[in-house]
Amino acid sequence: MWTFAVVAVFVATYVLISIHRIPWLNLDRPSAALLGGVAMILLGAVPFGDALRKISWETIALLLGMMIVVAYLKLARFFELASTWILLRARTPARLLAMLIAASGLLSALFVNDTICVLFTPIVLGAVLKARLNPVPFLIALVTSANIGSVMTLTGNPQNMLVGMFSGIPYGSFFLALLPAGLAGLLLDWAILRWLYRRELEGVFDVAGLALPRVHRVVILRVLGVLALMTAGFLLPLHRWIHPLSPGQRLPLVALAGAGMVVLAGRYPPARAFRHVDWGLLVFFSGLFVVVAGINATPVLEAAYRRVGPLLGSGAGLCAFTVAMSNVVSNVPFILVARPWISGDHAWMLVAMASTFAGNLTIVGSVANMIVLEVSRDRARIGFWEYFRAGLPVTLATTAAGYLALWGFQRAGIP
Repeated sequence: MWTFAVVAVFVATYVLISIHRIPWLNLDRPSAALLGGVAMILLGAVPFGDALRKISWETIALLLGMMIVVAYLKLARFFELASTWILLRARTPARLLAMLIAASGLLSALFVNDTICVLFTPIVLGAVLKARLNPVPFLIALVTSANIGSVMTLTGNPQNMLVGMFSGIPYGSFFLALLPAGLAGLLLDWAILRWLYRRELEGVFDVAGLALPRVHRVVILRVLGVLALMTAGFLLPLHRWIHPLSPGQRLPLVALAGAGMVVLAGRYPPARAFRHVDWGLLVFFSGLFVVVAGINATPVLEAAYRRVGPLLGSGAGLCAFTVAMSNVVSNVPFILVARPWISGDHAWMLVAMASTFAGNLTIVGSVANMIVLEVSRDRARIGFWEYFRAGLPVTLATTAAGYLALWGFQRAGIP
């Protein structure tokens, strides 16, 4: 009976997470994870003291540090500057599509894909509507490229952060291995969308009245300087010089140090920046760690692994299973559950790649997708099948390219 109750809480939590929101229950993803974690404690599956220890505070610290750095760039209007500059330079819809994919993908590798979607969507949407262009191909391009580009670094999206914490893969090794997959994915994304929407991308458009925003250049330069130092910190073997510091603690320590430097150099009151931190995401992660600890206290996951284990033995099978499950329960919850089943740097990189690219399959495949649709819903309707028409070929092509790229690295003995 006890096992049944724990499994029921686990399943209910993951169902609520996968459907994102049930208005009449007044629940969203973070609150569902929080309630699931509390229920696991009340059932005795995870004692309260153990629950606090089961939370990966390294992951929480990494997320928090990156959010604070991004918050100062947002306050300085860096992202408005970048998106407006692209719109002014593009001139033609076809060129805008290419520039948007390149910028969204590369910036997502640095600043987390969800952030790019939140900040770029209203600016891009407003400009393309003013130019009387169909906004659908550009919004789909924005979100698919943000998902794809984020695969290139351990700080590009939340699931990659988990992979970095669980696997201990060095930042540089991960970047070198996933860089070809990310760049090939962006190129495929452009080619597929360019062909699907070839008729909407004809001619030129007018950007009259659109001007670069006033920004705080000093703050932008300082924060970008700190970001360069953080990148160096991600790459350097700090654990050899700072004791005691494990390799898995390097990323969160550098992120928090960078956040502290940005607070000191950013000129804006810290309270203003903290208002832009996604506290709900931190609650979501914390609750999920406890929920997964609860189900791990039962024999259920071990029995499930005995059934799916043979499928995970091959790289192709692992990719296919990851794509499927990432669209059933979302990518972050899947990685938490599958953590005991994955071993070896190559397998972890495959999971990072496949879970990230899987986010492009359907509208509900990733949080970034939901952000774009939510922000644009009053001015640009993107239905399930409209999105799926682009998401299916993009997901299949990029996942296949990513698998081949990582297979080539493994064959060559790299990293």
